[in-house]
Amino acid sequence: MQNIPLTLAKAGMVVAKELKASEDPASMTICGKGVKLTDSLINRLEQMGIQSVNVEGHPVKMEGESSVEEMLAALEHRFRRAGDDPLMLMIKEVYKGQIRRSMGDSGGK
Repeated sequence: MQNIPLTLAKAGMVVAKELKASEDPASMTICGKGVKLTDSLINRLEQMGIQSVNVEGHPVKMEGESSVEEMLAALEHRFRRAGDDPLMLMIKEVYKGQIRRSMGDSGGK
């Protein structure tokens, strides 16, 4: 899931977290989780003053963000001293999967 400015949202992206009218959890839901964005929906959200939206995957490379490859390389570096310790290798694999899933990489299963 990635929170992006609405100005970077494109038709076809999928909403990952429902949009509320305000920060109050009891406020009206504007757009539900799993809804595919369309140009007209994006325009309506802009007219409502919505500034950002959470979308599935990681479709937008933001300035200063690391790529999946860079994050996985950093993870390998952190676990370089783990050797053949089965527990540490299992922990590293869990982190790899989480990185891939959070970045929308299909290798995360």
